[in-house]
Amino acid sequence: MFDEFLRDYAAQHGIAFQPFDARAEYDAYVDGKPRANGVRDFLTARGITLPEGTADDPPSAMTVNGLGNRKNQAVQRRIRTEGVHVFEGSRRYLQAAEQAGLRRAVVSSSANTREVLEVTGLAQYVEQIVDGVTIRTKGLKGKPAPDTFLAAAKGFGLEPSAAAVYEDALAGVSAGRSGHFGYVIGVDRVGQAADLKTHGADVVVRDLADLLENR
Repeated sequence: MFDEFLRDYAAQHGIAFQPFDARAEYDAYVDGKPRANGVRDFLTARGITLPEGTADDPPSAMTVNGLGNRKNQAVQRRIRTEGVHVFEGSRRYLQAAEQAGLRRAVVSSSANTREVLEVTGLAQYVEQIVDGVTIRTKGLKGKPAPDTFLAAAKGFGLEPSAAAVYEDALAGVSAGRSGHFGYVIGVDRVGQAADLKTHGADVVVRDLADLLENR
């Protein structure tokens, strides 16, 4: 999706097309953030300025929100046509947490969170969802601000110090640390263990199943 925009932008401005780096740029600017924030941060890093627009902008609009909605449209299309891959270690960990009587919330900046949980069959293990829809309706700040994690803890009647955060995004780890949560676990899926630690993770694992094996 970003490549389509970048190719058109390069042609319009007479500059060389530089494709979106789905690993480095996604992890640095987009991952874990609310849709418009991720788009804005990526464009800023590329030195590109677009009008902000509104959340109701169509995907064709050349605005931050329009580009974000274009991204969301592509994600929804992929969910419908290809489904969603599940890390089985995450499923096993959720099952174990449920059996242990631990409270379980999914905190995500995505507005597609509920659909993803239903498609993957993980919804049955989740008691509370704080997602992109919650952010919009309740006026919360997205990650790296801690608001969404704090809202989840409050929903369970817990102090942050009595809860743990599990995150694979740098912005999410920063949110957990700044929210003063009792423990922040970084999940390294893309080879960024050092960065996860730098952003505040107490420990970094490759998969949540590692936590079960090390009990």
